[in-house]
Amino acid sequence: MTRKKVYSLQCLAVYSLLFALLAVYCSLYTLSFAQNGELEFTLDVNSSTIPLPKIFKPSVDLSGRGFHAQGCWPQTQAAKEVLDIWQKDIGFSGIYRIQYNLWEINNLAKDKDLQDKLLSNYEEIIKNITDAGGVVILDIFSTPAGLGKALDKKSPPWDLKAFKELIKHTIRTLSCQKKYNIWYEVWSTPDSDDFFLGRKQEYLNLYRAFAESISELEAETKIHIPLGGPSVSWWFSNVEENNIATPERSLIYDLIKFCSTYHLPLDFISWHGYSTDPQTEKETTIYNKTSVALIRDWLSYFNLDKNTPLIIDEWNFDRDANVLPERGERSYVGASYIPSRLKNMYEAGIDYQLYFCLEDFQNNQEGVVRNVGIFSFDSESAEYKGSPKAIYNIFRMLNNFKNEAFLSSLKFNDEFVGTIATKADDSITILIYNYIDPDIAINYLTKSIATLNNSERRILLSLINSDRFKKIIQHKLEIANLHASNKVKAVLKKAQELNDHAEKFSLQARDIKINIKNLKEDYLYRRYSTDASCSFNCAFFPVEEKVVSTQDVYQENLNLSPYSVQLIILQKKPKEMEKIPEVAPQQPQAEQPQAEKPALEQPQVESQPAAQPQAEKPLSEKPKEEQPSIEQSALKEKPEAETPSEQKPTQTTADK
Repeated sequence: MTRKKVYSLQCLAVYSLLFALLAVYCSLYTLSFAQNGELEFTLDVNSSTIPLPKIFKPSVDLSGRGFHAQGCWPQTQAAKEVLDIWQKDIGFSGIYRIQYNLWEINNLAKDKDLQDKLLSNYEEIIKNITDAGGVVILDIFSTPAGLGKALDKKSPPWDLKAFKELIKHTIRTLSCQKKYNIWYEVWSTPDSDDFFLGRKQEYLNLYRAFAESISELEAETKIHIPLGGPSVSWWFSNVEENNIATPERSLIYDLIKFCSTYHLPLDFISWHGYSTDPQTEKETTIYNKTSVALIRDWLSYFNLDKNTPLIIDEWNFDRDANVLPERGERSYVGASYIPSRLKNMYEAGIDYQLYFCLEDFQNNQEGVVRNVGIFSFDSESAEYKGSPKAIYNIFRMLNNFKNEAFLSSLKFNDEFVGTIATKADDSITILIYNYIDPDIAINYLTKSIATLNNSERRILLSLINSDRFKKIIQHKLEIANLHASNKVKAVLKKAQELNDHAEKFSLQARDIKINIKNLKEDYLYRRYSTDASCSFNCAFFPVEEKVVSTQDVYQENLNLSPYSVQLIILQKKPKEMEKIPEVAPQQPQAEQPQAEKPALEQPQVESQPAAQPQAEKPLSEKPKEEQPSIEQSALKEKPEAETPSEQKPTQTTADK
């Protein structure tokens, strides 16, 4: 759990000395809307590819609930049943974050059997991820009872020597003796009193205790043990109040400087990013560069590795509320946000990400209710009773990505619609999303205010804090008649334009023509869809299947409903399959009602559908159960797991 990014209009007033060229900034938001929303995407299967950036791998913080009846199960961890479902359907080959609660563990010191069971359950999850070739980010937080300065698990320890011995023992056991693939993260959200009751220097002293422990263990065992942080609620946050106007006062800046001064390891830098804006990592700073570019400049200036991995360790669709329909009964909205945000993270230069989180929070001692999970659950049921949201199927789509990504698909440019295409030797996947930011106007103003001077900012803030901004967006107040500079009018005009397009396309489907060149062989075509027809217990099976054959250009026309995601998988037809009639590309079809999809009573996510009408097509003369599933095909093409020697990743030219 974390404090979310709050675009407070009051905070905007402190953006002093911000400068940038408005024309340059606005060029980042050039719209590429075709007439009537029609789009065209062309993919040449012989075009350039890069290794699939790791940011597109399914990676999740495994938190959830906040309370379990069984005292031996980590209280802030998702239910074991949910972990089992994820492991079965997706696996653990990506990066997974576990919040390791020292207070909870040491609170069971008087009941050794129960404490051992708790540690064993933590370790079982860590082992499963390591065995699958994945990476664990182990976020260690919460001071044990008796060690906290304020007698509180949120406070820094008064005896750093004793605390250091405790964490050194933990790291020695997990990394040196068991050799699990773990990156250690020091605390979570230390800039919030909800998680840390200390000062900036006390956090830095905590980090130093971790760093010295790891340096001593590395010298002793010759095993590299990655360490990082500070996992703040936003990249410019600090333990003391700070805002984007003074990024050099951020805890990230202080940590970089601190590690450089005392020669401490800093293997990754992490922070949270909750928003509805998929382009939030492209936010411009007072130095007329993005946060990513600025952080890398700091690393270089203090003689640290400029390519140190940058990780968004918590993110989700967020509108500053604990419970949102877009993460519940309208979870298809939050689902469509995921690929849009991932693609923009990649373009911004972020190396890794962890979606927060696996399961909703409710029915816990702290009274925290947040529907941020990929899975929901019934807190009144004595037995496990949970449901995957539409969001879950997006991660299953990502899990079908192949080893190589087409550069052309990553460069496809539209404000709302995007593509990600990948390939292996015998298959091609194309993912198309249609996400419309519901807060696009205010998100644009939040970022573009950096282009204005003090006087212009005051005028803009006055408009925002009154009802006049709403009237401007709704075309009820003429921008030309405002007593404001041309820059302010230009910003308002752009926000108005973005809002017009967002309102239009949030209600109107988009037609996209997909052209695939040099598809020389016969392919089995399968299309999966996530849209408004389902929000819970959505079966993962093809909504369309056929065989395609072409010697030149294959064309497919799709109708993209608002807040939808389509995944096309083209698998080379096995030569041993009997010749069957080729199927011409189908015309766009209307959305199927939810009732036509088999509803699941339990959180089962089998890819096999209920019996399909025979008219849809048999792919071969073999019985249906003998046909290879998409999951089986993807499994055969999975890359080999990373070895422990690859623990510390570096950003490659290809990944950029």
